[in-house]
Amino acid sequence: MALTWAESYLGRVRASIGDTDTIFFVGARTVLLDEQNRLLLIQRSDNHRWAIPAGAMELGESMEQCAVRELWEETGLRATSLTPYAFYTAHTYTNDYGHTYQQVLMAFRVHTWEGELLRQTEESVDAGFFALDALPGPHSMVIDEAMADLATFEATGRLVMK
Repeated sequence: MALTWAESYLGRVRASIGDTDTIFFVGARTVLLDEQNRLLLIQRSDNHRWAIPAGAMELGESMEQCAVRELWEETGLRATSLTPYAFYTAHTYTNDYGHTYQQVLMAFRVHTWEGELLRQTEESVDAGFFALDALPGPHSMVIDEAMADLATFEATGRLVMK
C-alpha cells in the first residue's frame, strides 16, 4: 500500500523543518513508450497536469526500486526491465505548495512491464498512452527535457548528466 505524503520520508522531513528551507528531493522518473511509440502519461491528482510517472525515494530504496514503485503506484504497471539514461542534480524548483527542492533524480527508460493500466490511483486522476506529437495539456515541463535526454542517450550511449 502506498504511503501518504505525511507518512513518506520527504513528507516527514518537510514537516520537521517547515516550508521555507530548500531541501533535497531524491527520486526517479520513468519514460515508458509502448509498441506504437506512444508515451505513458499520468494526470496528477494534486495539480491536474499531465506528467511522466515520478516520485521521491523512501529510506532503504535504490533509485531503480523507486522508479519501479512510483510507476506501479501511479499506473498499476510494474517495470520488469529498465535502464537509467539521465541523472539530474542541478535543478532547484518551488512547487505549487511553496516548497523548494533541489532535485537529485535519475530518469529510467522502461523496456518491459507487466500489469494492466489503471487510469485512476491515489496519485493520478487519469492515465494513458499518447502519441508524441499529440500530448495532452496542460503538461509538465519536464516531459520535453526527459524525451530530449532519452534521444541523446540513445544516440550516444552515454548517461546524460545535468
